[in-house]
Amino acid sequence: MRAVLETADIAIVALYFVLVLCIGFFAMWKSNRSTVSGYFLAGRSMTWVAIGASLFVSNIGSEHFIGLAGSGAASGFAVGAWEFNALLLLQLLGWVFIPIYIRSGVYTMPEYLSKRFGGHRIQVYFAALSLILYIFTKLSVDLYSGALFIQESLGWNLYVSVILLISMTALLTVTGGLVAVIYTDTLQALLMIIGALTLMVISMMEVGGFEEVKRRYMLASPNVTSILLTYNLSNTNSCNVDPKKDALKMLRNPTDEDVPWPGFILGQTPASVWYWCADQVIVQRVLAAKNIAHAKGSTLMAGFLKLLPMFIIVVPGMISRILFADDIACINPEHCMQVCGSRAGCSNIAYPRLVMKLVPVGLRGLMMAVMIAALMSDLDSIFNSASTIFTLDVYKLIRKTASSRELMIVGRIFVAFMVVISIAWVPIIVEMQGGQMYLYIQEVADYLTPPVAALFLLAIFWKRCNEQGAFYGGMAGFVLGAVRLTLAFAYRAPECDQPDNRPEFIKDIHYMYVATALFWVTGLITVIVSLLTSPPTKEQIRTTTFWSKKSLVVKESCSPKDEPYKMQEKSILRCSENSEAINHIIPNGKSEDSIKGLQPEDINLLVTCREEGNPVASLGHSEAETPVDAYSNGQAALMGEKERKKETEDGSRYWKFIDWFCGFKSKSLSKRSLRDLMEEEAVCLQMLEEPPQVKIVLNIGLVAVCSLGIFMFVYFSL
Repeated sequence: MRAVLETADIAIVALYFVLVLCIGFFAMWKSNRSTVSGYFLAGRSMTWVAIGASLFVSNIGSEHFIGLAGSGAASGFAVGAWEFNALLLLQLLGWVFIPIYIRSGVYTMPEYLSKRFGGHRIQVYFAALSLILYIFTKLSVDLYSGALFIQESLGWNLYVSVILLISMTALLTVTGGLVAVIYTDTLQALLMIIGALTLMVISMMEVGGFEEVKRRYMLASPNVTSILLTYNLSNTNSCNVDPKKDALKMLRNPTDEDVPWPGFILGQTPASVWYWCADQVIVQRVLAAKNIAHAKGSTLMAGFLKLLPMFIIVVPGMISRILFADDIACINPEHCMQVCGSRAGCSNIAYPRLVMKLVPVGLRGLMMAVMIAALMSDLDSIFNSASTIFTLDVYKLIRKTASSRELMIVGRIFVAFMVVISIAWVPIIVEMQGGQMYLYIQEVADYLTPPVAALFLLAIFWKRCNEQGAFYGGMAGFVLGAVRLTLAFAYRAPECDQPDNRPEFIKDIHYMYVATALFWVTGLITVIVSLLTSPPTKEQIRTTTFWSKKSLVVKESCSPKDEPYKMQEKSILRCSENSEAINHIIPNGKSEDSIKGLQPEDINLLVTCREEGNPVASLGHSEAETPVDAYSNGQAALMGEKERKKETEDGSRYWKFIDWFCGFKSKSLSKRSLRDLMEEEAVCLQMLEEPPQVKIVLNIGLVAVCSLGIFMFVYFSL
């Protein structure tokens, strides 16, 4: 019998929606959404607490509550390995990757590849791959898992519920940009943790504590006789429904079907580098930090929070099997179909079943809000990041002269386009049901992402890696992975009571070992081709590798065709606590006295000159409204007075409201002094600076969180 929402439950869910809308509209009112940086990177003004919370909920979506708990119910502790692995990789992001991304001045990961290697083909390849992965491993799975929870727990109409959630999420993303996403994620993180901890405590009390969970889980087998008497089954055969003998171990023997330890370390870990260090959804949040200290602090916070899913999601999933073994561990495809509507298995209903059976009235509304929070946080992350990639890495190639306003409009339109795709994908998601959804996500990703991880690691750590090597290595890895993925879908695992007639190389080779091969083959081809072709230019590796990330002052050279743009008495704008010490760049033929009367409108941003014969393709963002916007475009330079054009104000109140609602009106710069603009440019260069005391605290936190992660691996694997 389905649970029914009581008045208290409805009130809690309604309060949640009101809070989210208020926070989103507050972000609209407060933030500067009229610029590329303001909309896509929250103006690089976010603190470590907000970003850390956003990182956590961007990862812990509804597919975690459904898939992670389901895998815990089906196979025990093994699935927790991904969470502790993420804890360590987040620190790799904060201490290695983010400083390079900040120094490079990029908004998107495809843009970084373009700056590092030159040309556009790698950029387009990675942008297209990212959007494909968003659809097949994130968007579709999120919608299915969220819909599954709603259907299992409340009996709401599936399509109406999904359309409502998608529409509300898209509204927040379109209007507020990344600021609204991060602000709402902060609320959702708090709500998610409180709700999940509440359910964990209730379920732990039900079974008698953590030690009892481990003991009783190993005995949690369905009562086959009772099931055959209760259900009218034509097929009386039962599959192997007993818990696995090594269910209480995380990293398992090399032939295990879930987490073979060699495959996890050598294949899954490099593949996860893509998600945690090069995926737009994750990296975009950290790039919104005020400076590198806040960026590192956010990855530390997210790392500590990643200790929680093992206990608040995986363990409750195991408890659900203990309490409802006859349903969660269904005995054959026919029985599974009657219980949950899927012939592959019913472990995915473990978490919603626990919620609806154990949680009292009132708290059930809180858990409903938690699941909505998880779904919306993932969706708004995907919408915002996908629109960023499409706008800056695809549309910008087509419309190189696009203005900031045009980019903002296109970004919002693409979000609406993603909404349409999401709704159209719902019927397909309903049919795409599997026994362990979380492992499905990992399998698909492991066939496509290891080549990307190899390219990013080589790009950052090996200066000699060039565009030809990266392209051919990446394409070779992609083709091999795509072929293996196609074969995996063509030869699906048979139902548990049927013989397995798949080819040996499909059924006997774990996908993590395939990921291992893809990673190392891609790296080997990239190295060989790079060594056989010309090295990258100095400009390509000046700010884009690990070894040059602290090189803040460089010597530029210009080609003859750039001669009109050469500066007399040119000097790089340097950071200084004393604003009087800022070095000015004097334009051609002008004395310092002659520029005192210049207005901010007279300032242009000069794209850094490239060496003749070694052009570097760089997507400069036109019409940068703030120094942060212009950070990736080069250094500030005075080019002489521009013709001042008066902005015409639209007299229509209707259009004024529309402009405010979508954030199109940019703030006038006329009231800002030249000194203010130059000081803000100096602040951009200070983003990589860390006070010694802060650096010590961050490094202590790094040691602590990494030690905890390693301890958890060892504890749950022995």
